[in-house]
Amino acid sequence: MIEAFVLVVVKPGTEEKVYEALAKNEKIKEIYRVYGEYDIILRVEVGNIGELDSFHDKVLRRINNIEMTETLIASSYRG
Repeated sequence: MIEAFVLVVVKPGTEEKVYEALAKNEKIKEIYRVYGEYDIILRVEVGNIGELDSFHDKVLRRINNIEMTETLIASSYRG
């Protein structure tokens, strides 16, 4: 299992529209609207790097109002 955090920048005024479109995806385990340089942060769980590639290509890149993303792949977790 791969866990990644995706930082999302959207076109101004489209935050809620993008949030709603993303919230329906089963690979997204957490989604937050945030203030600052990024507009939305996602916690994504996928089975392998190929699934992460597919998530980027088939989900994120198909939402017109997303201007930029940055993906951080988690290397460890201490709970």
